[in-house]
Amino acid sequence: MRTVTRQAMEWLAAAATDPRDCKRQWNCEMGAAVLACGRFWDVLSVPEDLGMPALDALLCIPQPPGPALADTAARRVAFFLPPDPASRWIGTGIRYAGKGAWIAVPAPHRTAGRLRWLVPPDGTGALFVPAAVELALQLALGRLAERAHTRQRCPMCGAPTAGPRGRSGDRPG
Repeated sequence: MRTVTRQAMEWLAAAATDPRDCKRQWNCEMGAAVLACGRFWDVLSVPEDLGMPALDALLCIPQPPGPALADTAARRVAFFLPPDPASRWIGTGIRYAGKGAWIAVPAPHRTAGRLRWLVPPDGTGALFVPAAVELALQLALGRLAERAHTRQRCPMCGAPTAGPRGRSGDRPG
């Protein structure tokens, strides 16, 4: 096993109540273990349509990225952040797991299954910077809103089209 993968396994397993059992769970059929948040990291989980463009933006900044996890069944992306008991993330579909919360994670080398690492942990303890994640999410949200606005206009002439309730954007004069 590569040194980076071994370091990542040790780093993740250290959050388990029983690190040996955690490693055994990673080798079982499910391939995931439930780990505590709030000690080494907190986890911010967002809908996939917001999380993937945010992750793309975060990977463009010149800093080591933190781990990012995809739950393909729930269509969510989770960003690992430094523990912060005072943090308050607010928004539709946003879930924040801190001290007292638990998260299921696959082994760092796992590439298939419901839970997959988009950015696996590197074993150094690198985490995403909360301010950078917030900015990336705001940019992604702006792009989603722009796309939603564009969809409500005719691509040929730009005229408003039927909105979500079947009404035109124009009101009769």
